[in-house]
Amino acid sequence: MSDATTPQDEHATYVIVGGGLAAAKAVEGIRETDEKGGIVLVTEEDRLPYERPPLSKGVLKGEDEPESAYPHDEAWYAEQGVDLRLGNPATSLDTAARTVTLRDGTVLRYDKLLLATGSSARALKAPGADLDGVLYLREMQESEALKAQLGKDARIVIVGAGWIGLEVAAAAAEAGASVTVVEPQPTPLNAVMGDTVGGWFADLHRGHGVEFRFGEGVDRLEGDGRVEAVVTSTGDRIPADAVVVGVGITPNTGLAEGAGIEVDNGIVTDAALRTSADGVWAAGDVASWRSTTLGTNVRVEHWANANDGGLAAGRSMATGEQTYDPIPFFFSDQYDVGLEYAGYVPRDSGAEVLLRGKPDTNEFMAFWVVPEGEGVRVLAGMHVNVWDTIDAVQKLVRERIVVDRDRLADPDVPLDDLAG
Repeated sequence: MSDATTPQDEHATYVIVGGGLAAAKAVEGIRETDEKGGIVLVTEEDRLPYERPPLSKGVLKGEDEPESAYPHDEAWYAEQGVDLRLGNPATSLDTAARTVTLRDGTVLRYDKLLLATGSSARALKAPGADLDGVLYLREMQESEALKAQLGKDARIVIVGAGWIGLEVAAAAAEAGASVTVVEPQPTPLNAVMGDTVGGWFADLHRGHGVEFRFGEGVDRLEGDGRVEAVVTSTGDRIPADAVVVGVGITPNTGLAEGAGIEVDNGIVTDAALRTSADGVWAAGDVASWRSTTLGTNVRVEHWANANDGGLAAGRSMATGEQTYDPIPFFFSDQYDVGLEYAGYVPRDSGAEVLLRGKPDTNEFMAFWVVPEGEGVRVLAGMHVNVWDTIDAVQKLVRERIVVDRDRLADPDVPLDDLAG
């Protein structure tokens, strides 16, 4: 991995490619120690960098204005001396010449480059998927378009019961819309949460009027220019005023791959977020960083990683003295339920889901554990409306603490006691 740094008195030129939270936070990280280096920020959308979670939360529900998704306004970037190149994405990268070429042909030279190119929604592969009214909610304008559709008697069909699908379902149901979720798996979030916790999510949403079509896929979408219905793999026809697709995302690694940078489920970095190319860093959804604590490379697609990873990348670029080693964390709000999750569960871990409390009360915790010694070790933990517990969960994960299985499942045993 690259370890080159440029002394601050040489006034390094930083180029940041990306229009999300990681890019915005990287500017902060650079300016903490390098007040004079030039910074150029390149985005694909003709907007300032913004956060994605509000698109399926506050902005979609109308509780927050779209401006709330922007970490900084244009005046802040001007104060930081940032040269904004909005709506003019990078099309190629030459790591030997240290240049980035933009869509309009502009060639930017850099001393240090950050790839914060994020991810793209996986397209629904079905006839009619290109009809108007089929949305993916990865961009601000899609959230605004869906918000305009929500309301009493609106018919919303959601394809995929992942995090985006569930959050959109909650927002739409609360707005009075009729909501149907089509999901091939037997429960929401089945691959991540398992049958028990996934089943709780299904019950939560059913209690607010959401209909699930588990075990079904999408055969085609029908409509004359604009979507009017979804036909499932069983042949059922579900009328729709709008369709939201949430079938996963793919890291935007094309720029890195074209430049010969190592890619493996994202752009591979070391613990300082440096890539295999000298002078190039990566952060956010696109980065597969080396976790010292977990002993493996990790790529996660959550707000905290964009926020913390972007800041760490900026610091690493400016100082060369930064280690990024968080315990992955995310949060979600659905109806009157708030939840936080921390940890990392490899797909081949064979982890067991251990419950603490009763899910039907909407106040419980879930732990993903593996046997170790005479007890179990926590790989990840989630709380639902059991606040002030996530720090203890992170400590259990980070310090690989072995705990008694029964005590971990007992809500009367303080979690802080188990975390030592």
